[in-house]
Amino acid sequence: MPKSLSPFALGARVLAMLFLFAGAAAADTLPKPAGSVMLEVTGAIANHNDGDKAAFDLAMLEGMGVTRIVTSTAWTEGTPAFEGVLLSKLIERVGATGKVAVTIALNDYKVEIPVSDFAKYPVILAYRMNGELLKIRDKGPLWIVYPQDGYPELKTKETQAKWVWQVKEIRFK
Repeated sequence: MPKSLSPFALGARVLAMLFLFAGAAAADTLPKPAGSVMLEVTGAIANHNDGDKAAFDLAMLEGMGVTRIVTSTAWTEGTPAFEGVLLSKLIERVGATGKVAVTIALNDYKVEIPVSDFAKYPVILAYRMNGELLKIRDKGPLWIVYPQDGYPELKTKETQAKWVWQVKEIRFK
């Protein structure tokens, strides 16, 4: 015959199970994208919406807040205005724990960017330039943009190599 539990022990077990299930549910808190997927985030992340990855459409990226950066680049004329999501907010949203963001372009070009860059500078994943959605021929649909005009130390060849365009995936490791 099974031993009965005291009300305290029973309550403790129920609470433990609730926390266990709540923790598992919290690890998958991202909604599924309603539109076309623009970005996949993989690797060392806690929040998923498509198996072991997090997929984002434009509305989801915009929903994390729009940040505007006006800065010159080596690839454009003048000082275009870029709009996108702060990479620090994206990291928070997916619960990334890696120290490196391997950023992968449509042509499989890869660059490893230290996650510390995103805490130190307001780096964005841009989806608009001068009010227009970025197209593939304009380095879109997503482009890593550093605010180099506001931070002279960013005007280096090393930083320019981190300006990945046509981003399709960010893998945290």
